[in-house]
Amino acid sequence: MSQFTDQFWDSPDGLRLHYRDYAAAPDAPDGRPPVLCLPGLTRNARDFATLAEHLCARGWRVICPDMRGRGDSAYSKNSATYNPMQYVADVNALLEQAGVDRFVAIGTSLGGLMTMVLAMIDAKRVVAAVLNDIGPVIEPSGLARIREYVGQGRNFPTWMHAARALEEDHGAAFPDYETADWLAMAKRVMTLGQNGRIVYDYDMKIAEPFDQPGGEAGVDMWPGVDALAGRPILLLRGELSDLLSAETLGEMLRRLPGAQAVTIARTGHAPTLDEPPAVAAIEQLLAQVG
Repeated sequence: MSQFTDQFWDSPDGLRLHYRDYAAAPDAPDGRPPVLCLPGLTRNARDFATLAEHLCARGWRVICPDMRGRGDSAYSKNSATYNPMQYVADVNALLEQAGVDRFVAIGTSLGGLMTMVLAMIDAKRVVAAVLNDIGPVIEPSGLARIREYVGQGRNFPTWMHAARALEEDHGAAFPDYETADWLAMAKRVMTLGQNGRIVYDYDMKIAEPFDQPGGEAGVDMWPGVDALAGRPILLLRGELSDLLSAETLGEMLRRLPGAQAVTIARTGHAPTLDEPPAVAAIEQLLAQVG
């Protein structure tokens, strides 16, 4: 039996968007803010399934949206709307329609950039935050790697073929993964297409405006880090990350007194948040919330 219900909300420009709503147990403490999980560029709500199940079993409501053009959310007819500010506008519409005025944000990659923007808009809503392998400075090597695969539209005859393709593309980031791990990843990021072949579960047009989220126009994202000061913050970094440098992480820690930083060993971009050190650190963060 699923621990979540499928819910929908309407974007400001009329798209029907989907999220998973993991309800907290009836005996959960009153007054806890929900946990809002924001995925990476080509990812979707399924990315957080293991973590969401873990947290809702411990009394937390968890909301996992599919951003426009991903998962069960509608695709946009205008590819220019596949940009971080539009995603934030969509999330704000979700929060308003769901009646959520305070939340704990867990943002992976692009989702972390969205978290920074949400904090810049209204920091009071962000009770605590996890930034997963992302910072205001994005390393060019990581961006170059992402450009090599995003929007390519590849498809595969079987799940095993899909898993092997993922291993070819991302093996350096997850050197300890075995076949079962790659199959699990494939089923998170891909789906069965109408033609019976396995396809990536996102609109290939998200690649059209993609350059450097948050930085393509020289946007300074450091104010987004500064806006998170004064609340519990967890900064996760994959030891092998090519997107978040140790230097950028160090400057983030300097600007966020009291923040915790955890490096996930033998992992690149981005930790999947089911690693025991990541789960333990997230639990420690939430213990500071209530």
